[in-house]
Formats: sequence, C-alpha cells, structure tokens
Amino acid sequence: MQLLPFRATLPRLEFVTSPQAFFDSVKEDYIELAESGFFATEAQDGFFIYQIEKNAKLYTGIIAMIDMAKHNSEEVIPHEKTLAKKEQRQITLLLKRKATVKPILLTYPPVDQISFLQHQLSQDQPHVSVYFQDQQEKHSLWAIYDTPSQQQIHDLFERLVPKTFIADGHHRCATAKRLSNGKQNSPFSKVLCGLFPSTELEIHDFNRVIDAFTDCSPTYFMARLSQYCDIKPLEAAYKPSQKHELVLLVQKEWYQLRWKPFILDQVGYQGDVLDTQLINDIILHQILGIRNVSSNPRVRYIEGPKGLQGIYQATQEKPYRIGLAMYPIQAEELFRLTSGKTILPAKSTWFEPRLKNGIVNFKYESPVNKHNH
Repeated sequence: MQLLPFRATLPRLEFVTSPQAFFDSVKEDYIELAESGFFATEAQDGFFIYQIEKNAKLYTGIIAMIDMAKHNSEEVIPHEKTLAKKEQRQITLLLKRKATVKPILLTYPPVDQISFLQHQLSQDQPHVSVYFQDQQEKHSLWAIYDTPSQQQIHDLFERLVPKTFIADGHHRCATAKRLSNGKQNSPFSKVLCGLFPSTELEIHDFNRVIDAFTDCSPTYFMARLSQYCDIKPLEAAYKPSQKHELVLLVQKEWYQLRWKPFILDQVGYQGDVLDTQLINDIILHQILGIRNVSSNPRVRYIEGPKGLQGIYQATQEKPYRIGLAMYPIQAEELFRLTSGKTILPAKSTWFEPRLKNGIVNFKYESPVNKHNH
C-alpha cells in the first residue's frame, strides 16, 4: 500500500467555543466555515497520527492520502455494496466543497513495526486536540513533517500492508473511483484515509428492528420461526455470546434463538455462514415476506453500542415491531470473507471509534506530494 503525504487543512480551535456544535456542522457548512476563517492550511506536506481516547482506551492510526486510481479492489477491499442514491449525495458534496472533511476508515491486520512507530510518534504534545463532551472522547493529531519519519511510514506500509479493508466510507471510496474514472491525473482519485490496525478498532453488532406484524400475527410468526430456530424464553435479556445465537424481543418478552442444525447444514457448503444473511433469507424473506432488505422501510438498524436498550426503545414506538440482537462478526472472519470477494449483507458491521468530520481536512486545490520516496 503506497501512502502519500498531503497538505492538511486544520481547524483553528481558538475560534471554536463549542466543539460538538462546530464539528457536527462541518459536513454541511464546510464552505461557509472555511470562507469565514475557521480553517487554515498547513505550510508543508505531512502524515498525521490520529488518536482517539475513549473509556480510558486509546485507538491510534495514521492519516494519509492514497490514490484510488492505483489501488484496485484487491488492495482496498470493500465489504458491502453501495447505494446509488448515497453515491450521488457524496458526489454532490465533494464537487460543491472541493474538499474532504472526513477520512475514509481503513483497517488491516496488525503490524508490530507500524504500531511501535505510531507509539513513538505520538509522545509529544499533539498538534491538535479536541474534546467532545457528549461522547466523552478526545481526538488528537500529531503532525509528521520530518522526512525520515515520513520515509519510515511510507516504507513500512509499502512492504508490510499489501491490502486494507474498508471499515467506514464505502460510498466515499466509490465516489473517488467514479470521479477519477481510473485516471491517475484526476485530483479526485486522491482520497484522505485513516489507517488503523484491527487491534485499534472494535467491531460491534449491528442489530435489527423490524415492522413484523403488519401482515401476520405474533402467534403465526413465532410458530414459523420455531421451524427454523430453537426458541427459549429468557428471564432477563442479554447480548448473544457466540455466533449463530440471536436474542429476540417480541411484545416486551425476550427469547434466545439458535438456528436448528439442519439450517446450518443446508448452507454449510458455502463456508462461513453469517447470521445477517440467515436473518435476511429466513426471517425477513421467507417468514415476513420482506424483499430488498437494504432499502425496505420495514427494517431499521440499531448500532451495537446502543445496547439492548436501543432495541427496546425502538420497538416500543410501534406495537408491531420486533427486535433482533446478534453476535458481531470478528475481524479475522471479515478479512477472510472479503479477501475472497464476498460482499456482506448491508449493515453487517459497526466499527468504533468513529473519525470526526473537520478534525483533519484536504482541499483539492492543495498540492499532494507525488514523489515516490
């Protein structure tokens, strides 16, 4: 993987009195904020160490540019399909502001030398540091401007990271490819990325709330479900502790579900079997008649960090809703599946922590270092 230093545009924090309000507005209001002087472009090209401190944990990665015209889908590997409507929105935003305000989040199997170097380069006072009270997160940047350190970063990634996996930003990657159309001289082929080893990220479950009882009764649904799952009432709700275990909420009652062995045998020839795919094929399609799952308004998605309470609250809004909690996919399974060009069902993963809009930005009229080191 070839990383490019870049000329960053950073927030002028002396003008920011409410980080939460300011950075929440950057995605839509970047042009106005930039014209008003809230951002300044650095004097030289560099890489950045990006660190998030949350719940007494540190998550550390590197911010750099990559050229999507040079890296194919076997080097920057997606795990979900993009939606044309969302791609159009990203294209419109990018062409309007001619700037990237949030890095694409890429992950890769950990490399000790890179982790050690990141630690070394983030010992001094950060170049930028922002605390977000609502999430109780601190986001910090260390600028890497010296040539020897840049060379180390470049060489380590080129030698030891042959491929990365998109954790967050599928539509922004697709936008870069569409706008550049494979032309390496296109400015839009250069994308801003945050590269974090998988040990510096957490993959959470991505749960479902479904409008289930619009066409069938709870009794019918549970009877059909019992054909495919072993069902056990729960005295108290809990998150699933292993793959192929689900937790179901129906009318304020919680149940443990386990797929019957014949179901897993039927699909076992495919290798890895994902619960998200089984939910789509069996519960949503066969039992509830829901098709086009990724765009169907009867299906809502609840990020794992919102917990069972998030599922419960969403189901109480309408009496015909059910909730499904599942065990999160593991990093090794994600790497294995997507390296084999498997596309996961939509909303199979929720990565944390999340990068913030506006902490580090790139204006497309700024130069990108094109030297090959």
